Amino acid sequence: MLLNAIKMDTFHHTQTQLQTNNFNETLLPISADYANEVFKNSYNLGFLGITEPIKEQELEKRLTEKIKSFVLELGKGFSFIGNQYRLEYNQKEYFVDMLFFHRGLRSLVAIELKIGSFKAEYVGKMNFYLTLLDKLEKSEHENPSIGIILCAEKDRLDVEIALQDINKPIGVSDYQLLLPKDELQTLVLNELNKEI
Repeated sequence: MLLNAIKMDTFHHTQTQLQTNNFNETLLPISADYANEVFKNSYNLGFLGITEPIKEQELEKRLTEKIKSFVLELGKGFSFIGNQYRLEYNQKEYFVDMLFFHRGLRSLVAIELKIGSFKAEYVGKMNFYLTLLDKLEKSEHENPSIGIILCAEKDRLDVEIALQDINKPIGVSDYQLLLPKDELQTLVLNELNKEI
C-alpha cells in the first residue's frame, strides 16, 4: 500500500495545488470559483480495473459501461448526455468523447480522454469543440460550455502556456488507474493466497 501511495504521489496531491485550467480568466468570478470547486486536478479511475495499457476507445467504453461510478468520481451535479456526441457543422462531423451537463454551473461539459501525456494541441481541439457546442447545442439560458481534457499525465507549466491565450473555459486533469484502497487490498490478498 505504501508503494501505491508513493506511485500515486499522495503527499503531493494533498498539498495545495495550482490550478491547471483557465477558469478564472474565462468565466465570471462566481462561476470560476464554483468551477474550481467542481472540477478536480486529478481523478481516480481505479474502479475500471485496468491493469495494462489500453487504447482511448477502450478507456471510453469502460467509462460508459461504468458511467454511474464515473459520474460519482466527477462529483455532484453531473448528468450524462452521451459519448461520441456528434456535432455537425459545415457538412462535417465531429465527435466529443463524453458530454455532460452540470446543473449547478448550468453548462455543458465536454470531456476528451487521452491515454498519454498532455499535449498542447489538445487545447486547440477542445477550444474548437466548445465553440461548436456553444453555437449548436447551448441553450439561451445556459452558461458557456466547459472543456476538460483528461490525460494520463500533465505538466503544469505546459498546461499553463497552452491555456494562456485561450478564451474558452478549459481544464486539464490527470487520472490514476490504481484501484481504491479496499479493492487493492482484496486483490493483493487474493494474489498472495494463490501463491500459497
